[in-house]
Amino acid sequence: MTSFDLVIRGHRIFATAGTGAWEVGVRGGVIAAVEPLGTGLSGTREIELATDEVLLPGLVDTHVHVNEPGRTEWEGFASATRAAAAGGVTTLIDMPLNSIPPTVSVAALEAKREAASGQVYIDVGFWGGAVPGNTARLRPLHNAGVFGFKCFLVHSGVDEFPHLEPEEMEKDLTELAAFDSLLIVHAEDPQVIAEAAQPSGPQYGRFLASRPRAAENKAIARVIDAARRTGGRAHILHLSSAEALPLIAAAKREGIRLTVETCPHYLTLTAEEVPDRATAFKCCPPIREAANREQLWQGLTDGTIDLVVSDHSPSTLDLKDLQHGDFGVAWGGVSSLQLGLSVVWTEARRRGIPLERVVAWMSRGPAELVQLDRKGRLEEGADADLAVFAPDESFVVDPARLHHKNPVTPYSGKMLTGVVRRTFLRGTQVTHVAESPEAPSGCLLRR
Repeated sequence: MTSFDLVIRGHRIFATAGTGAWEVGVRGGVIAAVEPLGTGLSGTREIELATDEVLLPGLVDTHVHVNEPGRTEWEGFASATRAAAAGGVTTLIDMPLNSIPPTVSVAALEAKREAASGQVYIDVGFWGGAVPGNTARLRPLHNAGVFGFKCFLVHSGVDEFPHLEPEEMEKDLTELAAFDSLLIVHAEDPQVIAEAAQPSGPQYGRFLASRPRAAENKAIARVIDAARRTGGRAHILHLSSAEALPLIAAAKREGIRLTVETCPHYLTLTAEEVPDRATAFKCCPPIREAANREQLWQGLTDGTIDLVVSDHSPSTLDLKDLQHGDFGVAWGGVSSLQLGLSVVWTEARRRGIPLERVVAWMSRGPAELVQLDRKGRLEEGADADLAVFAPDESFVVDPARLHHKNPVTPYSGKMLTGVVRRTFLRGTQVTHVAESPEAPSGCLLRR
């Protein structure tokens, strides 16, 4: 019988053909066989899953701020990809801002690739940036292999990555439509925010009032209108406002080329539970009320929202203003790259949502967004990117035990269910519950 480099056997394997008892044969980093359990595939290395373990396709996280080069003290490729591997993520796409230089030119992209080279434990790709005056650089960046382009409609938080006015956003979407690239949009309206109460002090409610739902709703409507006029592909990042869901659903029914993501923190945390001075919870757009969270889950389960990704946006501890807890000055971003699967599964399980749906939202959905057809699925011909997951095992989050460079997270002290025990990248184990990852073996991906 044909021998494989690796064979994994188990009674709950989440194959494209269905969850069941399978044997998975890996050769040359690729899934070469998925056969019924008992077939007797032979491998140089053979693994029998424990009775409490399931085998998943590796997760794909298309919204990660790695911040290297330039702000590597916030996060870096080594720490970010180790954290990702520990959380079952086998592919991430790095955002074009918070690094210096931002990824708004081919030269900046090459600087990013040089910084990442030899450091990545999983596969890493890159978004380009759409900023004022940058339209002529979009096609060269596309040709150089970025997976699409990010823009902001409001101040990005860093001055070197300015936001687009709606007219230039539409101009860039027209340009991207010419070569069928993707515009991913941080959709908040600056005028609505300017007219809202300004945030300051330790009370979360004041910060929440400073980023009202209307800011998201208005900006999303503008993106939809631009996508309708241009025929371009647009993607709404980190949806927080559930009030926008009917508008999004109507746009999809109309045939507008629109996709939408949300994040673990919007699906699990609520404004009502944020303590005073708890700036680890601050992000933009903000975590909203419990009723809003319920509507986001409905939008996810009915297909209005397409996928779930982390928006891992870390910073140093001082920038989070942990000493004073002032929401007006603290950096806005949630660190959760290593925890995303456990966070979402804990909440989904409580709601009776099967693990298969969670995995689809966090693996196949993001892979399809960036058109990586060998990722996010467990089938013959796909990359052997796999995670061994114990869905019934619980743990308490200790920030000091995470691989994130800075130990701050709103999930500190929370009991979560679901533990990633091993992660494989193209058939090579890159992490284990009792081991550090081996030498970096990830690749830098091009579109």
